[in-house]
Formats: sequence, structure tokens, C-alpha cells
Amino acid sequence: MYKLIFLLFSLGCNTLLASNVVNVYAWGGELPKEVIQQFEHETGITVNFSTYDSNETMYAKLKAGRRNVYDVILPSAYYVERMQKQNMLAKIDHSKLTNLINLEPLFLHNEYDPGNQVSVPLIWGATGIFYNQDWVKTPPHAWNQLWDKRWRQQLLFLDDAREVFSIALMSLGYLPNDLDPEHIKAAFQKLRTLIPNIKLFASDSIQAIIIDEDAIAGVAWNGDAFKAHAENKQINFVYPVDGFVIWVDCLAIPANPPHPQEAYQFINFMLRADTAVQIALIEGHAITNAAGKALLPAAIRTNPMVYPPPETLKRGHFQRDVGDETIALYNQYWEQLKLAF
Repeated sequence: MYKLIFLLFSLGCNTLLASNVVNVYAWGGELPKEVIQQFEHETGITVNFSTYDSNETMYAKLKAGRRNVYDVILPSAYYVERMQKQNMLAKIDHSKLTNLINLEPLFLHNEYDPGNQVSVPLIWGATGIFYNQDWVKTPPHAWNQLWDKRWRQQLLFLDDAREVFSIALMSLGYLPNDLDPEHIKAAFQKLRTLIPNIKLFASDSIQAIIIDEDAIAGVAWNGDAFKAHAENKQINFVYPVDGFVIWVDCLAIPANPPHPQEAYQFINFMLRADTAVQIALIEGHAITNAAGKALLPAAIRTNPMVYPPPETLKRGHFQRDVGDETIALYNQYWEQLKLAF
């Protein structure tokens, strides 16, 4: 029995390490199967594709493995920063990515990975306030307004500590990547007073919750609000005047990949304008690809819900790594907050 298990495990590892393949580990719902299949058809390279539902899951799996079996991963920007500090990512050879020229300058010049040394931005989005105009006649335009008594047991909040604490920090006039323990404590204390207004926490099925009017207002990612609006035209979205968080999911190569050449081919394919268009149309995310964006239908390309104008983007803050100590503090307060809910 043990010999059979060992044999099956060995066969699985051999498949992952075989030539003419690329092992991709990515967020679920971000890289369409149609795009993966097209890459395989054009290149003859087999994609071993697996998904995760959080940066933490991906990070833990890579940390636990004695030998890296993945060629391409799709971490969020703040995890790119964290993993780079721990030498978990390979340096990117830009000469092998001819399609880098397609990207928006905004995403090529960033603070989480200056010069894009270890990552390539692929899709992005922002956190803001959604509301249903059938039920909400005076929409909120600032995070602070979500503390109003009119929202008692009405609001949807993301089930994400970083996102929720960012909201509280910005409502207090602090930056969302603040490291000061006293500021984070003040944010926690303010969030405790918000509990009566929260109807539910969720990070999955957000579109369905919004479309079905299970919550008439609250916090959402702009991509989810945009897709919900396509099904329910009463859904609107606001970028708060007191600031908002911008997230970016990036392609990266883990240190010591088994198939580095195939990894570059995969990433370069994902940077093609036509590929970016497919990602945008199938999954609904905003793309970092300027050449691809120019090919999108005007209804999407010019939609401020998906692509806010430059003056709005000035209020945005890229989510950054805040370090283990601050994360531990968030987790401590988050547990207390959820117990009080």
C-alpha cells in the first residue's frame, strides 16, 4: 500500500517536473480557462493549473515545500513585496518579456516592487462603496458616513481584515498602510462602534449578494460592483473622497522554477493585448494593459466604475506589506471584532 502511494506521488511530481510544461498557481477566477487553452494550443506547452483562494494559502504552500514545483504564481502586490524581502521570488529578465511595452505607466512605476524587478502587474481593482439606488436616495461619499445610524444592520463588509482596517484608518485621517500601533488601536475602537450597522461579512459570492439585494449598501471591490450592475442596473459605486485602497495582482516566478523558459513564455503571452482583452471581458477585472484596454468596448473602457479618471485615482493608495508584527496586531483585533459581531 505504501509503495503504491509513493509511486503515485512520484508520478505526480514527475508530471509537474516534466519538460514542455508550465506549472501555474493562481487566484481562482482571474485567468480564464479559454486563455489557458489558447496558450497551450499556440505553444504546445501543457499548463498544469491550480488555484488558491487567498494570498495566505499560496504563501504558506510555497513556504512549506522543500522543493519549488511552480513556475508562475499570481500574488497580490503587497505579497510580492513580502515575498521579495524573503528571497522567495526570482528576478525578472525584462529582455524576455517583449510585451511589457503594453502596460500602463501607472503600474510600471510602483513602490511595492520598484522597477518591476520580481513581478509583472496583470489585473487591478479598488475598494469602494456600493449602493442600490432603489433603496438609497442619499448615497454615502465618504467612509465616515457608513457610521450613520440609518445603516443599522444594512451594510455588507468584506471579510478581510486589511480592507476593513484600511477603511477605519482612512476614516480617521490616517493612511491605509499605517504601521503605528496606536493608530491601529484607534481604528479597532472605531470599528467596534460600527458593528450595529453591519449586516454581514463576505468575500465570496459578493456579486450575488449585491444583485439579489441581500444588502442595499456597503463595501465592495469595483469589479464585483461592475458585474453586479450588469445584472441589476440599480447598483452604483462610489470611490470615497477620504481615500481608497488599490489592489494589484501580479505575475511572478518563484525562486528556482523547474521550467523558467516556459514561465517567461506564459507571462509574455499574458501580456499580449488580445490576451488582456479576453481576461477583461471574461472575468470582468480592470487590466493593467494599456494596449489591451484600447481594444475594449467603449462601454467598459470609459466606465468610471471600472477605470476611474486620473483625478479620482489620485485619492487611491496601493496596498503595501506592513510586516509580520502589524499583521499579528490586525489578526488579534480582527478576532475580537468578529467575536463582537
